Amino acid sequence: MFLKTKPTGAGLAAALVTALTLTLTGCSSDTTAPADVRADAGSDAKGAFGPVDCRKAKCIALTFDAGPGEDTPHLLDVLKEKKVHATFFLLGKNHVKKYPETVRRLAAEGHEVGNHTWTHKILTDHEPAEIRTELERTQNAIARITGKKPRLMRPPQGRTDDTVSEVSKELGLAQVLWSATAKDYSTTDSKLIEKRILDQAGKDGIILLHDIYEGTVPAVPGIIDALKKQGYTFVTVPQLMAPAEPVPGTIYRP
Repeated sequence: MFLKTKPTGAGLAAALVTALTLTLTGCSSDTTAPADVRADAGSDAKGAFGPVDCRKAKCIALTFDAGPGEDTPHLLDVLKEKKVHATFFLLGKNHVKKYPETVRRLAAEGHEVGNHTWTHKILTDHEPAEIRTELERTQNAIARITGKKPRLMRPPQGRTDDTVSEVSKELGLAQVLWSATAKDYSTTDSKLIEKRILDQAGKDGIILLHDIYEGTVPAVPGIIDALKKQGYTFVTVPQLMAPAEPVPGTIYRP
């Protein structure tokens, strides 16, 4: 997850399990639910709706971290077939730079392209200048490929604080956490990944997966089909907030 597309090893997996389990409770109490900003949006709000109005529909956002990777093109084929748009939080150094055509395709096919830092450093462990570098390098790399800088970022391991929020605000980035995770870094069992997501899915939720792990992409068709049968419509994170728009620096979590 940190530097390789398909990391292995029990030690790394255990460390990731511990870290991401901790972040499910969040690193900051100052979070905002997308549904709340959507409900509070005034008549002058300009957020773009997706396939439905999430004020009325049962919406959920599918998000992928730490790519793109070698399996991402297949994932894009699946999403295209299922008519689903997702939000991708991309790593810069060994992913955006390595797979520029995939990044270009993500944007061209209507997915939301977000920032997951340059090298997956834990931002809360660093000074503002280094936080800025981690985010800004990825902003610029994505913009060179797609012509547009991201407006969303996901801090590695969900770790954020006031300093991270301030730098994010300066760079025009809203922060996006999650409500459901499969812990797909700890298993290659696609059926288990699917079950974990279905067990946690809820209206206005944000699903966290990784398109760099072996068991994840094969689990996606089943997740989509099952949730559609339950009446969910898949939207990007900004569409989940519409007609409100993401506010730079704000931490969003369902």
